[in-house]
Amino acid sequence: MAKKISNTTSTLQLNFEQDKPKRKMDGAVLYRIQLIIAAFLFLIGTLLLVSFGSSFFVGVSDQSEVERGVVDTIKGSDIPIKNFAGLLGAKIAHFFLFKTFGWSTLLLIPLFYLSALKVGFKKEIYSLERLSWQVLFYILWFSLLAGFFVFSLDLPHSIGGGVGYFVNEKLYQLLGYLSIFVIGFGGFIFLVLFYQLNPKKAVVAAPLATEEEDEEEEESLFIDEDGPSVHVDNDDLQEFRPIVPPVVEEVVPEMEAPGEVPEEFIPEPEVAEEKKEDDLDFTYKVADVADEVIEEEPTPVSREIKANDLVEQFGLYDPTADLPKYQFPTIDLLKEYDQKNQTSQVTMDELKANKEKIVETLLNYGIGIQKIEATIGPTVTLYEIVPKAGVRVSKITSLEDDLSLSLAAMGVRIIGQMPGKDTIGIEVANKNREMVPVRAVIGSEKFQKSTYDLPITLGKTISNEIFVADLAKMPHLLMAGATGQGKSVGLNMLLTSLIYKKHPATLKFVLVDPKKVELSLFNKLERHFLACLPDSAEAIITDTKKVVSTLNSLCKEMDLRYDKLKDAGCRNIKEYNQKFINRRLNPNEHDFMPYIVLVIDELADLMLTAGKEVEHPIARLAQLARAIGIHLVVATQRPSVNVITGTIKANFPARLSFKVMSKIDSRTILDAGGADQLVGMGDMLLSMGSEVIRLQCAFVDTPEVEDICDFIGNQQGYTSAYLLPEPDSEEMGGQDRGDFDPSDRDSFFDEAARLVVMHQQGSTSLIQRKLKLGYNRAGRLIDQLEAAGIVGSFGGSKAREVLVKSETELEEILKNL
Repeated sequence: MAKKISNTTSTLQLNFEQDKPKRKMDGAVLYRIQLIIAAFLFLIGTLLLVSFGSSFFVGVSDQSEVERGVVDTIKGSDIPIKNFAGLLGAKIAHFFLFKTFGWSTLLLIPLFYLSALKVGFKKEIYSLERLSWQVLFYILWFSLLAGFFVFSLDLPHSIGGGVGYFVNEKLYQLLGYLSIFVIGFGGFIFLVLFYQLNPKKAVVAAPLATEEEDEEEEESLFIDEDGPSVHVDNDDLQEFRPIVPPVVEEVVPEMEAPGEVPEEFIPEPEVAEEKKEDDLDFTYKVADVADEVIEEEPTPVSREIKANDLVEQFGLYDPTADLPKYQFPTIDLLKEYDQKNQTSQVTMDELKANKEKIVETLLNYGIGIQKIEATIGPTVTLYEIVPKAGVRVSKITSLEDDLSLSLAAMGVRIIGQMPGKDTIGIEVANKNREMVPVRAVIGSEKFQKSTYDLPITLGKTISNEIFVADLAKMPHLLMAGATGQGKSVGLNMLLTSLIYKKHPATLKFVLVDPKKVELSLFNKLERHFLACLPDSAEAIITDTKKVVSTLNSLCKEMDLRYDKLKDAGCRNIKEYNQKFINRRLNPNEHDFMPYIVLVIDELADLMLTAGKEVEHPIARLAQLARAIGIHLVVATQRPSVNVITGTIKANFPARLSFKVMSKIDSRTILDAGGADQLVGMGDMLLSMGSEVIRLQCAFVDTPEVEDICDFIGNQQGYTSAYLLPEPDSEEMGGQDRGDFDPSDRDSFFDEAARLVVMHQQGSTSLIQRKLKLGYNRAGRLIDQLEAAGIVGSFGGSKAREVLVKSETELEEILKNL
């Protein structure tokens, strides 16, 4: 029986010992051939990549060369080929992109690379057979689709190639523009048949092991003295290998003399099934180990499940739920000015006269101009000039005063080079200025649809565009300007724009107004937007002595927020709040963080009265507070170096300057000149990084601010302003806890202790309110209660924990004291 089948398969019935070294030799040769083929495929893919890539940039330059005939090409040409792959690359790119299928032939590049990977290293990231069919189809289909648009819209010919254009030309003669539906229908058929009804995925994968077992039973294994010989196709070798080794390991040790093939060594189907069962047992054990590894960290998974359950049950956390009926201020609260008379403030005669004076003045100094354009803005008109070749930019910029004299206009400013352009800008103030009303800016589509975290709009650019920026990205703003130049209006505009876009639950203001009148309009927003120290008489800080405590309180708030970010595993306030909204954080340990914007209206007064006590916390907040949502807006009318110190200036990358009195002040605030050339009344320069933008601040009138504050203040608000952490006792004039002497305790100590134990709330405000004491004395009582072990340590804006739970226990403590 063995001999009979051996004749039909004589090529595989070889002696085991003789066949073994031959197989090794053949395998080595085959491996070398495969590596050579893989390298060849890789080179083809690289050639296509370089050829196509170069053609996109220099294909036009090589057009004349690639269209030359074979004889002309052999003779050569004086015109150099610019394609990085040479003449061959240029011709390949021209053939595929222009003659055949266009841009879709780029799909051949990954096909060649993946083919090289499979042939050389037996690795297959994606089924090469499936990929080949997809690439062939998509090359043709995308060529037809692109050819339709090339034919219809007269686009570049290389997009669809010659095939796409030719086919669409014929289809158009037959169907007109309805040919696009035929092309789309062909793609739809391929998607349905290839991706959804693939028999290989749905049928073959499951019964693979059964087919192998059937082949084992049908094909006989003939074993001679040296080992088994099996008739196997090369294509099935990989599927067959897991089955062959167990048979060889059991049969080879029992081999008998050469030529003898005992029938008792033919494996029975039951043995093969037992081996497969062993393999399945082993695989199952590996799966058990993997399950054990996953169970080592059940906490994050359980938290995720619990969070998802909470979201399904209660929905996402809504920070605005405390004020569900809050209404944002409407545009109707802002005045509507008649803009018809302001649209043509700059006449054509004025434009022509300025143009002629600019050209004439520059020609007097030997500077010729090729081109000049004018852009009319609300405050200034920008003239962009293109000088003739050979003219130095510095020669033009040095003529600022001469141009100002020639034009008889104030506020002439020369921009050495317009950002992103090859022109030089000359800004000339308009004789009749245009007012920018706040309603036109706040009501603009650009501002209303802004998705910034802290969107602010200040006015219009010199090209009449609404300027909208994100205060959270700045992240702090330093403002300066002489008296009466629009600085206070700029602050009101900034606060108004934030109020129009943010809910009170997501934003709080800390307003510092040493002048006591500039920011007093916003006092009505105390129960909505304002934040202050506990038990402050007024939410807006006007006493310079309390400014230091407020700044240190903000530093303490910053440290507490960073601790919460650390516990939550977040890097910034945005990630933290998102986790809290998705109920991934424990509400007993965490809470929603609103943005806090600190506004200081006059820094110079604070620096004169407090000096380093103010400078240090401002610098610390500017350095660290960005990530936890605390942003600073600091304004001054005296931008001298002793007010805007190097420490403060280094941490305010965004600077805004209204008109100042000298070039020195301009360089102090902006590190550049130009602010002294402004024309006042809201004309300003905004510096963010290396870019300086000229803006006209929108005008918001005092009655408008009052109407907005009344509209919000008359709505239901929180019970009080947002409370900042209590400052340390030393800052409040209290005594240190280490100096507490029970015999020298306050006369109200026992009464205060009974009060906090009865209410189970240890806060300075409770003692101050119930016992009618001052804030400083109530703070000292809290420190004494902490030293006595009645209340816990300071915990931020929350009340201190009461450590004594009953009045009986308290009386024992008071007796011992």
